[in-house]
Amino acid sequence: MSSTPSNPKPQSQTAAGGTSSAVGEVEPELRPQVTSPKVKPVVLGVTGVFIALVAGWALFFTESAEATLGVLVGWIGNWFGWFYILLATAILVFVVVLALRYSKIRLGKDTDRPEYSTFAWASMLFAAGIGTDVMFFAVAEPASQYLAPPVTEAGSLDAAREGTVWTLFHYGITGWGMYTLMGIALGYFAHRKGLPLAVRSALYPLFGKRIKGGVGNAVDIATVLGTIFGVATSLGIGVVMLNVGLDIMFGIDQGTPAQVGLVVVAVLVAIVSATSGVDKGIRILSQLNVVLALVLAGWVLVFGDTAFLLRAATMNVGDFISMFPGLTLDTMAYDHPAEWMNLWTLFFWAWWVAWASFVGMFLARISKGRTLGQFVIGTLTIPFIYILMWVTMFGNTAIARIRSGDTAFAEAAVETPESGFYMLLQDFPGAFFLVGLATFVGLLFYVTSADSGALVMANLTSRLPDAETDAKPWVRILWAVATGVLTIAMLVVGGITALQYATVVMGLPFAFVMILVAIGLLRALEGERKQTHAMMDSLRSQVVGAGGVVGGGAGAGAAGGAGAGAGSWRNRLRRQFGNVSLRSTQERMSEVVIPALEEVAAELREQGVDAQIVREDDVSKKIKHSVSLTVQGTHEMLENFDYTAQIRQIKAATYGTRMREADDVSSQLEVKVPGGGTYDILDYSRERIAHDVLDHYTWWLNSNVAVTEETKVGE
Repeated sequence: MSSTPSNPKPQSQTAAGGTSSAVGEVEPELRPQVTSPKVKPVVLGVTGVFIALVAGWALFFTESAEATLGVLVGWIGNWFGWFYILLATAILVFVVVLALRYSKIRLGKDTDRPEYSTFAWASMLFAAGIGTDVMFFAVAEPASQYLAPPVTEAGSLDAAREGTVWTLFHYGITGWGMYTLMGIALGYFAHRKGLPLAVRSALYPLFGKRIKGGVGNAVDIATVLGTIFGVATSLGIGVVMLNVGLDIMFGIDQGTPAQVGLVVVAVLVAIVSATSGVDKGIRILSQLNVVLALVLAGWVLVFGDTAFLLRAATMNVGDFISMFPGLTLDTMAYDHPAEWMNLWTLFFWAWWVAWASFVGMFLARISKGRTLGQFVIGTLTIPFIYILMWVTMFGNTAIARIRSGDTAFAEAAVETPESGFYMLLQDFPGAFFLVGLATFVGLLFYVTSADSGALVMANLTSRLPDAETDAKPWVRILWAVATGVLTIAMLVVGGITALQYATVVMGLPFAFVMILVAIGLLRALEGERKQTHAMMDSLRSQVVGAGGVVGGGAGAGAAGGAGAGAGSWRNRLRRQFGNVSLRSTQERMSEVVIPALEEVAAELREQGVDAQIVREDDVSKKIKHSVSLTVQGTHEMLENFDYTAQIRQIKAATYGTRMREADDVSSQLEVKVPGGGTYDILDYSRERIAHDVLDHYTWWLNSNVAVTEETKVGE
């Protein structure tokens, strides 16, 4: 994961002819004010000290650390197990509701469009669903759930069917719902509201400017700690599994020395990536890895029992759909298998929580310009397709082999799950090639995860000038080393089990942060929706006034009728069959719109309101000119008032016998509506535009009162 260079934005011209930054929708001082990455000293210091203490404790007081982890996980499982399960389900329902209610809102400005094609975006989402841990659990979990299920009789046909379903459940849409939530929140507040690409930004609707201080630091600390333990768990699983592959191929003994060596390799790769600019090469390797992983799964399908696997895959989909409603809130209260729950469902939900900010940041970066509906559908379905393919191919093959009577494989898959995957591959034609391919794929997933993990944690502990800039190299190196040391420490304590336990513990604080993120996101989206509806109601009251006369309502009157009277509808209709020149809209902008906005701004300043006029030229390929009347919010939790008129060039319409040429374009003079949408003001008179501004401004003032009262109640 690495950034793409950002395009320089044009300077804005004020009415007076000077330059100024276009006023955004949040307080300007909350936007990144740095021109180069700078470290957040409090966040880096606190997290660094905590991780150093935990790693030192694990390395030098191993037995004490192992015992304490066990006690903590038991306590969390007993008192917060229900919370993890309820949270995971609630978040999934929440993101689906967001997709239905706010589907057209973009993760970016209304004029933004996706930076990547649908195919490229889908490919990156597909790649996000792949990792060494998927290779590990695709065999280990179905086998374990078949031989030691939580409720069903072990070794039964029902256990065989449920074994794969449990794996799909733990790796499926519930976990991806958490990633989706963080991706929406980070993308919305960074790309649409202009705030830093950081979790603290999502809490702006709840805490306002206080996200710059202690509240924001606390959120960042919880985020970093959850992330580093989640990454360390994945790396720990990776080194244990890769050690088996290297042992089979090259005779490298399995054990701590080899695993420490693999961790060092990952750290070195991250250091090289940070200092030599090979990010692009690593990104290409990760994309290649997707293809190789598909080859591996395809090999199993073609050279295995193909007909059985296709039948099993179809059955798994049906079983998953039918069983999911019962599994999602099942705390197993009466026959509570505490150890099973801690090692499986609670571990997975905590692991997803720990990784949520990591993957959410990646999803936000690649999804700028996409609508919220597109984002939710894509992130909940595309990665799951890969998970479904991988788990059904390997999981069903593993269960079938155990049911055939292979007790040695059954024992290995449960007792040493890292070796179970390779034992399965060795039963296929070209075993040495398959083992080598699997080891290479796992190694690439491993090193790219370590590199991107260091990058994300470096970004979380830095103030960045924009969403496309990354932290300084030395911060990335620091986090690469810290992650490596923590991984080694946890492996020394108790291997993969210790890493699982640590994730359950450290994921808990960030779970509460995710609740706040959801509340903040909902408040922002609902506020935007209400504002959009209020503005559209205002528009309708102006277009169809009393008696159905165009130009009625607040903006009607003697002056309003001149420009928007009975002939206005005829002018609008004629424009549908012809072209409106750029020159004519520019003249209307300069002779009517700008003077109207300047008059309103002057009157507001007379009333003591700091109103500014901001102009921009060549805003984008389609937006040629824009002018905004802006007023800063009078309360720290209120967005700024922004009435923006713009000239948009569009392709001329084709009707009847009229054929459009390739370069046949028309121009629109329109007003932006927050949340998406515009309306035409070409026929508006100066007086009517002034009334339109005041309609918007009145709604904004009423919102100000509501927010202030709500905050006072909260305080």
